[in-house]
Amino acid sequence: MKGLNPDDRPREKLGRVGASGLGDNELLAIVIGAGTAQGNSLTVANAVLATAGGLHGLLRVSREELLVVRGVGMARAAQVLAAIELGRRVLTRRPRERVQLTSPGEVAAFLLPEYGSRPVEQFGVVLLDTRHRVLRTSVLSTGSLDSTPLEPRDVFRQAMLAAASAVVLFHNHPSGDPEPSRDDIALTRRVIAAGELLGVSVVDHVVLGDGRYCSLREAGCC
Repeated sequence: MKGLNPDDRPREKLGRVGASGLGDNELLAIVIGAGTAQGNSLTVANAVLATAGGLHGLLRVSREELLVVRGVGMARAAQVLAAIELGRRVLTRRPRERVQLTSPGEVAAFLLPEYGSRPVEQFGVVLLDTRHRVLRTSVLSTGSLDSTPLEPRDVFRQAMLAAASAVVLFHNHPSGDPEPSRDDIALTRRVIAAGELLGVSVVDHVVLGDGRYCSLREAGCC
């Protein structure tokens, strides 16, 4: 890649413009990695595409065909074939239906098995789409035996990254008693106020105990 302007090298270009801004050969060059004494990774990528008959030909290319290409050994052939297989699986496997959370009980049933009996307090957020389906769950902080620090910005940083429309706050009480503290209520109100400014709905804050839970929304605390 020494002959290329640094901004035009595939890896650097991906960081600058995103994967969608790269050509087929540039994406393949990143998969291939380093070049050889005879040519850089773009040269090798172009040779692989020529051997396969273009991008769609990669779906049918064999390891033996790849190994004929100068600069492609067993390791690089494996990298190319693995990348092709990953792409094939993305296209052919249906994603699992996302869990929809429409009530505090459903939120608790979703969270209690994993977070309800932790020995230290963890604070997290469930990120939801417009239909309150789970995008992902993130643990934001882990504290001592009975406390964990958190700021509203930690919640909404994750919400922005996931393009979430709504969030459910949660944390566990290692004591097993899910009764919310005054600090829990005050933090919830701060996060709700921040969410109103940012346009992200704070659906609830669920405190998890040992097989039990408390919804601050249901309890009228927020």
